[in-house]
Amino acid sequence: MDLSADAMHSFENDGFVLLPGFYDFESEIAPIQEGIRRIVELSARRHGLTVDCDTPLAAMTRGYMTLISTDRSIGSEIYDAVKQIPAFMRLVMDRRNEAVFKKLRAGSIPGIAAGGYGIRIDNPREHTFRAPWHQEFPAQLRSLDGIVFWSPLLAVQPEMGPVEIAGGSHKEGIVPVFNESGDGARQGAYGLRLDEEERRLAPYVRCAPLTKPGDLLLMDFLTLHQSGENLSDRPRWSMQFRYFNFAEPTGIRIAWRGSFAAGVKFSDIMPELKKAE
Repeated sequence: MDLSADAMHSFENDGFVLLPGFYDFESEIAPIQEGIRRIVELSARRHGLTVDCDTPLAAMTRGYMTLISTDRSIGSEIYDAVKQIPAFMRLVMDRRNEAVFKKLRAGSIPGIAAGGYGIRIDNPREHTFRAPWHQEFPAQLRSLDGIVFWSPLLAVQPEMGPVEIAGGSHKEGIVPVFNESGDGARQGAYGLRLDEEERRLAPYVRCAPLTKPGDLLLMDFLTLHQSGENLSDRPRWSMQFRYFNFAEPTGIRIAWRGSFAAGVKFSDIMPELKKAE
C-alpha cells in the first residue's frame, strides 16, 4: 500500500489524515451494510415488530430508529451483534490496513487491539455514549504507538456530528486524565476527562471532516478528538478498529495489555496517566 507523500506529511504533522475511497464500496462496504440489514430484520422479528428493512439504508435508519423508539435495549443487542458480521471482520484484518500502519510506522510490528474494534451507532441527541475530548491511548493502551482506523457506514453530514479533531495535538504527548464524578457521571472510557481540557485544546485548530462510505480516517493514538453531537433524525453508523506497534517500548513494558475493553483500569497498569489528586 503506497501512501502519497502529502498523506504521510499530513499524518505526521496533524496527527490524522483522511484517505477518500480507501475501501471499495461494492465489494467491501455493501456486504457489511447488508449484514446489518439482516440483523435489524431478525431483531425486529424476534421482538414481534414490523419495521422497514427493504434496503440497508432503510434498515439502518428508519428500521433501526423504530426499534429503539419501541425499546431502547434493542439497540444494545444490535450494537453487540453487528460487530460479529464476517464482512466487517475481514475488513478489520485486511492486509492493506497492516500495510498502511507499517508505512506510517516504519520498523513497526503491527498488532490489532483485542476488543478495540466494533461498529458504533451514535443515536440522535443521545449524550450517554458520546465520547468527550480524549486521546485513544488511556482508553485502549496496548502500545503508545497506535493508530485508530475510522470509517463511516453512512454518509456523514454536518448535522450528524462528524468526529471533531484538534489538529497537531498529538505532539503534546500523553495528557493526564481523571474520571467524572458526581450525579450523572459516566462510567468507563466515556467518563474519562482531560486534565485542563480547555487550556490544552486552545492552541489547536479544530476540524470535523465530512466522510462517506469507503473513506478512511486515520488518527494517532495521542491526537485529541471527540464525538460530534448528532442533531439529525438518523443514527450515525461508523466502524472503528485500532492497530498498535508491538515493538514500541511502552507497549513492551506493559506487556501490550489493554484498558477498559480488557476489563481493567488504565490507572492500574499506568498510574502515571491518572491526574494527581
